[in-house]
Amino acid sequence: MAMEDVKPNPDLDALFTQLAEPFDPSEIKWRVTHTNRDGIRGAVIAYADPRAYTDRLNQLFTPAGWTRSYQVSTVSSVTRMKRDKLIQTGKVLVTCTLTISGLGCHTGGGEEWADEQNAMTTAEAQAFKRAASCYGLGRYLYNFAEMWVPLNEYRQPVEFPKLPNWALPKGSVSAKSHPASGSRPPAAQRGPIDQKTTVKIEGFRRILGDPIQKEILWRVAHVREANAIPNAQLQANVAEAMERASRGVSKAHSLAEQIGETSFIAILDRLRIESMTTIPRLEMLKTLVAELEREAARTAA
Repeated sequence: MAMEDVKPNPDLDALFTQLAEPFDPSEIKWRVTHTNRDGIRGAVIAYADPRAYTDRLNQLFTPAGWTRSYQVSTVSSVTRMKRDKLIQTGKVLVTCTLTISGLGCHTGGGEEWADEQNAMTTAEAQAFKRAASCYGLGRYLYNFAEMWVPLNEYRQPVEFPKLPNWALPKGSVSAKSHPASGSRPPAAQRGPIDQKTTVKIEGFRRILGDPIQKEILWRVAHVREANAIPNAQLQANVAEAMERASRGVSKAHSLAEQIGETSFIAILDRLRIESMTTIPRLEMLKTLVAELEREAARTAA
């Protein structure tokens, strides 16, 4: 068929427009890629969690209308510098094939150093998002120029860049409903915030993992990022909730030492938990602690 015989398809055009629509600003995160010599300023890039991609695909095509598959390979006997030391490591390489009914399939690749925590999860997420970008989904995030922000003593951003208009969804910026959480509640009253508390809350991500940290942010303050909490009182409430959750994580680690690595891994496998930083929700953390307590009591008997 000659190119001039191909007729435009308004329905497809509309669908690709919806796929390429920017995510809600609450879904956008920022990661420091490098800093200046004294470490007081850092370059950041914008990205979205893979769940934002799956939510969009589910919304447009339903969960039955698309699939993804992964192929994993590894490269061993690779050396690299880590914390000023030369270490022997490898790489995890992942290829994701994303198939959308009626639109075909695209692939994307991801990789991560094997010695990094959650290397497989990171490589899979990167591959999935790169495959999705072939359909236009999240592609606009590649258009951000390098942006520099001030950093605190932990080399974490003190503030984040403001999203340009072209990176905002049409219509309401923040009042959209979210498939996993229902309609967004009315915004809390804004007031003074404590930047140190923001940094403290963000620091809990390393202890609790991303899923639980986000669950607490949404449950307590109805936000998805620490820097979006509107006032100091809500900041304190969120910090307190995360302190309680972190005590649960600490208890789980302590119990894991008591029962031994083999029994601990067996419990994680039974509950389908990949690692302590990927526990999907608070309720699962409580279940894990209860399982560990039962095992510790049985071992001590």
